Amino acid sequence: MASIKRIAFIGGGNMAEAMIRGIIKAGLCNKKEIFVSDVSPDRLRHFNEMYGIETRSGNKEVLKLSDLIVLSVRPFVVDSVLAEIKDQFDPGKLIISIVTGIPISRITEGIDKEARVIRAVPNLPVLVGEGLSAIAPGKGVTEEETAWISSLFNSVGRSVVLEEKYLDAVTGLAGSGPAFVFLILEAMADGGVKMGLPRETAMLLASQTLMGSARMVLETGEHPGSLKDRVASPGGTTIAGLHRLEKGGVRGTIISAIEAATIRAGELGRR
Repeated sequence: MASIKRIAFIGGGNMAEAMIRGIIKAGLCNKKEIFVSDVSPDRLRHFNEMYGIETRSGNKEVLKLSDLIVLSVRPFVVDSVLAEIKDQFDPGKLIISIVTGIPISRITEGIDKEARVIRAVPNLPVLVGEGLSAIAPGKGVTEEETAWISSLFNSVGRSVVLEEKYLDAVTGLAGSGPAFVFLILEAMADGGVKMGLPRETAMLLASQTLMGSARMVLETGEHPGSLKDRVASPGGTTIAGLHRLEKGGVRGTIISAIEAATIRAGELGRR
Protein backbone atom coordinates (compact mmCIF):
# COMPACT_ATOMS: atom_id res chain seq x y z
CA MET A 1 0.00 0.00 0.00
CA ALA A 2 1.52 3.32 -1.10
CA SER A 3 0.80 5.29 2.06
CA ILE A 4 2.48 2.72 4.33
CA LYS A 5 6.22 2.58 3.71
CA ARG A 6 7.89 2.56 7.13
CA ILE A 7 6.90 0.32 10.02
CA ALA A 8 7.86 0.73 13.67
CA PHE A 9 7.57 -2.13 16.13
CA ILE A 10 7.27 -0.98 19.73
CA GLY A 11 8.32 -4.14 21.53
CA GLY A 12 10.62 -6.72 19.97
CA GLY A 13 9.27 -10.04 21.23
CA ASN A 14 8.70 -13.30 19.36
CA MET A 15 5.50 -12.13 17.64
CA ALA A 16 7.18 -8.97 16.39
CA GLU A 17 10.09 -10.99 15.05
CA ALA A 18 7.77 -13.42 13.25
CA MET A 19 5.92 -10.54 11.62
CA ILE A 20 9.16 -8.85 10.57
CA ARG A 21 10.46 -12.08 9.06
CA GLY A 22 7.20 -12.52 7.14
CA ILE A 23 7.13 -8.91 5.93
CA ILE A 24 10.66 -9.13 4.57
CA LYS A 25 10.10 -12.55 2.96
CA ALA A 26 6.87 -11.39 1.28
CA GLY A 27 8.49 -8.19 0.04
CA LEU A 28 5.87 -6.01 1.71
CA CYS A 29 8.49 -3.66 3.07
CA ASN A 30 12.23 -3.15 2.69
CA LYS A 31 14.22 -4.08 5.78
CA LYS A 32 15.69 -0.57 5.77
CA GLU A 33 12.15 0.75 6.38
CA ILE A 34 11.52 -1.36 9.50
CA PHE A 35 12.40 -0.09 12.96
CA VAL A 36 12.25 -1.76 16.37
CA SER A 37 12.36 -0.41 19.90
CA ASP A 38 12.75 -2.59 22.98
CA VAL A 39 13.96 -2.33 26.56
CA SER A 40 16.38 -5.22 26.02
CA PRO A 41 19.76 -4.36 24.43
CA ASP A 42 20.20 -8.04 23.56
CA ARG A 43 16.95 -8.09 21.56
CA LEU A 44 17.92 -4.91 19.72
CA ARG A 45 21.30 -6.37 18.85
CA HIS A 46 19.60 -9.55 17.64
CA PHE A 47 17.33 -7.64 15.24
CA ASN A 48 20.19 -5.58 13.93
CA GLU A 49 22.52 -8.51 13.38
CA MET A 50 19.95 -11.06 12.17
CA TYR A 51 17.83 -8.88 9.89
CA GLY A 52 19.89 -5.74 9.31
CA ILE A 53 17.12 -3.44 10.52
CA GLU A 54 17.48 -0.26 12.55
CA THR A 55 16.81 -0.42 16.27
CA ARG A 56 16.31 2.14 19.02
CA SER A 57 16.07 1.96 22.78
CA GLY A 58 13.47 4.75 22.84
CA ASN A 59 9.88 4.34 21.65
CA LYS A 60 9.59 7.98 20.64
CA GLU A 61 12.50 7.62 18.24
CA VAL A 62 10.92 4.83 16.17
CA LEU A 63 7.55 6.57 16.32
CA LYS A 64 8.97 9.56 14.42
CA LEU A 65 10.44 7.29 11.73
CA SER A 66 7.25 5.39 10.89
CA ASP A 67 3.96 5.49 8.97
CA LEU A 68 2.61 2.39 10.74
CA ILE A 69 3.08 1.53 14.42
CA VAL A 70 2.83 -2.04 15.70
CA LEU A 71 2.22 -2.23 19.44
CA SER A 72 3.66 -5.56 20.56
CA VAL A 73 4.20 -5.07 24.28
CA ARG A 74 2.88 -6.88 27.35
CA PRO A 75 -0.64 -5.94 28.48
CA PHE A 76 0.56 -4.63 31.84
CA VAL A 77 2.82 -2.00 30.24
CA VAL A 78 0.59 -0.84 27.37
CA ASP A 79 -0.86 2.13 29.29
CA SER A 80 2.56 3.47 30.24
CA VAL A 81 3.85 3.05 26.68
CA LEU A 82 0.87 4.94 25.25
CA ALA A 83 1.34 7.73 27.80
CA GLU A 84 5.02 7.95 26.83
CA ILE A 85 4.43 8.40 23.09
CA LYS A 86 1.14 10.31 23.25
CA ASP A 87 2.62 13.79 22.80
CA GLN A 88 4.44 12.85 19.61
CA PHE A 89 1.74 10.71 18.01
CA ASP A 90 0.39 11.80 14.63
CA PRO A 91 -3.31 10.77 14.24
CA GLY A 92 -2.65 10.24 10.54
CA LYS A 93 -0.56 7.19 11.35
CA LEU A 94 -2.09 3.74 11.57
CA ILE A 95 -1.69 1.56 14.67
CA ILE A 96 -1.77 -2.22 14.81
CA SER A 97 -2.16 -3.57 18.33
CA ILE A 98 -1.30 -7.20 19.00
CA VAL A 99 -1.47 -6.66 22.77
CA THR A 100 -3.45 -9.54 24.27
CA GLY A 101 -6.91 -8.62 25.55
CA ILE A 102 -6.59 -4.86 25.12
CA PRO A 103 -9.59 -3.34 23.26
CA ILE A 104 -9.30 -0.62 20.64
CA SER A 105 -11.08 1.84 22.96
CA ARG A 106 -8.30 1.54 25.51
CA ILE A 107 -5.68 2.29 22.85
CA THR A 108 -7.51 5.41 21.63
CA GLU A 109 -8.14 6.60 25.18
CA GLY A 110 -4.46 6.23 25.94
CA ILE A 111 -3.01 7.92 22.87
CA ASP A 112 -5.59 9.89 20.82
CA LYS A 113 -9.36 9.58 20.46
CA GLU A 114 -8.99 10.06 16.70
CA ALA A 115 -6.33 7.35 16.32
CA ARG A 116 -7.01 4.72 13.67
CA VAL A 117 -6.39 1.32 15.22
CA ILE A 118 -6.47 -2.23 13.95
CA ARG A 119 -6.55 -4.81 16.71
CA ALA A 120 -5.05 -8.17 15.79
CA VAL A 121 -4.78 -11.51 17.54
CA PRO A 122 -1.98 -13.64 16.02
CA ASN A 123 -1.15 -17.02 17.52
CA LEU A 124 2.18 -18.71 18.22
CA PRO A 125 2.48 -20.72 14.96
CA VAL A 126 3.21 -17.44 13.14
CA LEU A 127 6.75 -18.26 14.28
CA VAL A 128 6.85 -21.05 11.68
CA GLY A 129 4.68 -19.34 9.06
CA GLU A 130 1.54 -21.33 9.94
CA GLY A 131 -0.24 -18.89 12.22
CA LEU A 132 -3.81 -17.71 12.39
CA SER A 133 -4.40 -14.00 12.90
CA ALA A 134 -7.79 -12.38 13.50
CA ILE A 135 -8.00 -8.71 12.50
CA ALA A 136 -10.55 -6.15 13.66
CA PRO A 137 -10.37 -2.68 12.03
CA GLY A 138 -11.42 0.23 14.20
CA LYS A 139 -13.08 3.52 13.30
CA GLY A 140 -11.54 5.34 10.34
CA VAL A 141 -9.54 2.37 9.01
CA THR A 142 -10.15 1.98 5.27
CA GLU A 143 -10.85 -1.24 3.37
CA GLU A 144 -7.59 -0.75 1.49
CA GLU A 145 -5.64 -0.49 4.75
CA THR A 146 -7.41 -3.55 6.15
CA ALA A 147 -6.53 -5.51 3.02
CA TRP A 148 -2.87 -4.48 3.30
CA ILE A 149 -2.74 -5.50 6.96
CA SER A 150 -4.38 -8.81 6.04
CA SER A 151 -1.62 -9.42 3.50
CA LEU A 152 0.91 -8.66 6.24
CA PHE A 153 -0.51 -11.36 8.50
CA ASN A 154 -1.01 -13.73 5.57
CA SER A 155 2.76 -13.63 5.17
CA VAL A 156 3.01 -15.64 8.41
CA GLY A 157 -0.01 -17.92 7.93
CA ARG A 158 -3.69 -17.12 7.42
CA SER A 159 -5.88 -14.24 8.55
CA VAL A 160 -9.56 -13.51 9.05
CA VAL A 161 -11.27 -10.12 9.41
CA LEU A 162 -13.82 -9.98 12.22
CA GLU A 163 -15.69 -7.50 14.39
CA GLU A 164 -13.81 -6.68 17.57
CA LYS A 165 -16.51 -8.25 19.76
CA TYR A 166 -15.30 -11.68 18.64
CA LEU A 167 -11.61 -11.22 19.48
CA ASP A 168 -11.72 -12.43 23.09
CA ALA A 169 -13.18 -15.70 21.80
CA VAL A 170 -10.46 -15.80 19.13
CA THR A 171 -7.90 -15.37 21.90
CA GLY A 172 -9.46 -18.24 23.85
CA LEU A 173 -9.58 -20.56 20.84
CA ALA A 174 -6.72 -19.67 18.47
CA GLY A 175 -4.52 -17.63 20.80
CA SER A 176 -4.45 -20.08 23.71
CA GLY A 177 -5.29 -23.08 21.52
CA PRO A 178 -1.70 -23.98 20.57
CA ALA A 179 -0.94 -24.65 24.24
CA PHE A 180 -3.94 -26.99 24.42
CA VAL A 181 -2.77 -28.77 21.27
CA PHE A 182 0.77 -29.10 22.65
CA LEU A 183 -0.68 -30.70 25.77
CA ILE A 184 -2.70 -33.15 23.67
CA LEU A 185 0.32 -33.86 21.48
CA GLU A 186 2.47 -34.55 24.52
CA ALA A 187 -0.18 -36.87 25.96
CA MET A 188 -0.44 -38.77 22.67
CA ALA A 189 3.33 -39.21 22.59
CA ASP A 190 3.32 -40.35 26.22
CA GLY A 191 0.67 -42.91 25.28
CA GLY A 192 2.94 -44.24 22.57
CA VAL A 193 5.85 -44.45 25.00
CA LYS A 194 3.65 -46.32 27.48
CA MET A 195 2.93 -48.85 24.76
CA GLY A 196 6.65 -49.35 24.11
CA LEU A 197 7.54 -46.86 21.38
CA PRO A 198 10.83 -44.91 21.63
CA ARG A 199 10.21 -41.31 22.79
CA GLU A 200 11.54 -39.69 19.60
CA THR A 201 9.44 -41.96 17.39
CA ALA A 202 6.31 -41.41 19.48
CA MET A 203 6.72 -37.63 19.26
CA LEU A 204 7.13 -37.77 15.48
CA LEU A 205 4.06 -39.96 15.11
CA ALA A 206 1.93 -37.72 17.32
CA SER A 207 3.11 -34.49 15.66
CA GLN A 208 2.60 -35.67 12.09
CA THR A 209 -0.77 -37.19 12.98
CA LEU A 210 -2.04 -33.90 14.39
CA MET A 211 -0.66 -31.85 11.50
CA GLY A 212 -2.01 -34.20 8.85
CA SER A 213 -5.42 -34.38 10.49
CA ALA A 214 -5.74 -30.59 10.66
CA ARG A 215 -4.68 -30.29 7.03
CA MET A 216 -7.37 -32.78 6.00
CA VAL A 217 -10.05 -30.60 7.62
CA LEU A 218 -8.74 -27.46 5.88
CA GLU A 219 -8.25 -29.01 2.45
CA THR A 220 -11.31 -31.28 2.22
CA GLY A 221 -13.76 -28.94 3.91
CA GLU A 222 -15.35 -31.96 5.57
CA HIS A 223 -16.73 -31.78 9.09
CA PRO A 224 -14.33 -33.29 11.66
CA GLY A 225 -17.09 -35.62 12.80
CA SER A 226 -17.38 -37.04 9.28
CA LEU A 227 -13.64 -37.56 9.05
CA LYS A 228 -13.66 -39.18 12.49
CA ASP A 229 -16.29 -41.66 11.30
CA ARG A 230 -14.08 -42.59 8.35
CA VAL A 231 -11.36 -43.72 10.77
CA ALA A 232 -13.62 -45.49 13.28
CA SER A 233 -14.63 -48.82 11.76
CA PRO A 234 -17.25 -50.99 13.54
CA GLY A 235 -15.83 -52.85 16.51
CA GLY A 236 -12.31 -51.60 15.76
CA THR A 237 -9.44 -50.00 17.66
CA THR A 238 -10.45 -46.39 17.02
CA ILE A 239 -13.98 -46.62 18.36
CA ALA A 240 -12.60 -48.30 21.49
CA GLY A 241 -10.26 -45.35 22.02
CA LEU A 242 -12.96 -42.78 21.25
CA HIS A 243 -15.24 -44.41 23.82
CA ARG A 244 -12.54 -43.97 26.46
CA LEU A 245 -12.05 -40.30 25.48
CA GLU A 246 -15.77 -39.63 25.77
CA LYS A 247 -15.89 -41.35 29.16
CA GLY A 248 -13.03 -39.09 30.28
CA GLY A 249 -14.94 -35.96 29.30
CA VAL A 250 -12.30 -34.76 26.83
CA ARG A 251 -14.78 -32.89 24.64
CA GLY A 252 -16.36 -30.97 27.53
CA THR A 253 -13.00 -30.25 29.14
CA ILE A 254 -11.62 -28.68 25.97
CA ILE A 255 -14.74 -26.55 25.54
CA SER A 256 -14.40 -25.41 29.17
CA ALA A 257 -10.71 -24.58 28.63
CA ILE A 258 -11.55 -22.30 25.69
CA GLU A 259 -14.32 -20.68 27.73
CA ALA A 260 -11.93 -20.01 30.62
CA ALA A 261 -9.29 -18.53 28.31
CA THR A 262 -11.89 -16.29 26.64
CA ILE A 263 -13.13 -14.98 29.99
CA ARG A 264 -9.55 -14.28 31.05
CA ALA A 265 -8.90 -12.36 27.81
CA GLY A 266 -11.83 -10.07 28.64
CA GLU A 267 -10.46 -9.53 32.15
CA LEU A 268 -7.09 -8.43 30.77
CA GLY A 269 -8.80 -5.66 28.81
CA ARG A 270 -10.28 -4.12 31.92
CA ARG A 271 -8.17 -1.94 34.16
